[in-house]
Parts: sequence; structure tokens; C-alpha cells
Amino acid sequence: MTRDEIQKLIPHRPPFLWLDEVVEATERRVHARKFIDPALDVFQGHYPGFAVLPGVLQCEAAFQAGALLIARSGTVSPGHVPVVTRLNNTQFRRLVRPGETIDIEVELTETLANAYFLTGKVSVGGKVSTRLEFAVASAPVGP
Repeated sequence: MTRDEIQKLIPHRPPFLWLDEVVEATERRVHARKFIDPALDVFQGHYPGFAVLPGVLQCEAAFQAGALLIARSGTVSPGHVPVVTRLNNTQFRRLVRPGETIDIEVELTETLANAYFLTGKVSVGGKVSTRLEFAVASAPVGP
């Protein structure tokens, strides 16, 4: 799945789109990738001279992959978008540096009404940088 196809399913746009491509997607799992461009503005202020991708942005990449997974299921009502409601058991295990590509893997573990429970893993070259569990709910777009 290309970036254009991703943008048809989730509301995120550059500079806050953290998915470049989807490598594999099933009914319960998605595997996406994002190249961490050394020119990203975040690197100007997050450890100047020793640039590191913030862990919260790694979580955001997993959240967006989860939103994509849910959007593909067709269970979100028209005029609604998936939003994160809970984050649990987050572990940061490896630094992510400019110029690396992150693999984002998210799995849907349970669905209850309009609530979705997911697990995520972000890695670089097969080494885990972040693990997390999170919940998403469907929320109406607009005021």
C-alpha cells in the first residue's frame, strides 16, 4: 500500500504522517514502514548533536498503523475517525537515529463495540525499539 492509499484511509497528513508504506496487511495485523529523514525538524531540538527520534513519535507511528488497520476493517461509522484512548505497558528499548527505517507492526487483539485493543512493536533492522499496548475508539469528526 502506497502513501496515497494510506492517506485515503486515515486523516493524517505530512508533516505528521508517520507511515510511508504498508508492507503487509491482514484482517488483524498490519506491517508498515517509515524512513526517518535526517532533515526532520524534530532533530533540530531533540538532542542536538546526538539526534534521536522521540519515543512518543514511535508510538504515534504505531497509533497511525492501528488507525489504518481499523479503517480497513470498515467498522468505523461514516463521519468518525479512530482516536487513541489508552496507552499501556510501553517500553523503549533502542534509540532510533536519523537515516534509519522503522518497521511498525500492529495487531488487533480485541474489539468491544466501538473500542479496539491493539499491541504494537516498532523495530529497526529486526531490533525492537518500542513495544506498546493501546486502545482506540471511534470519535465523530467536527465540533
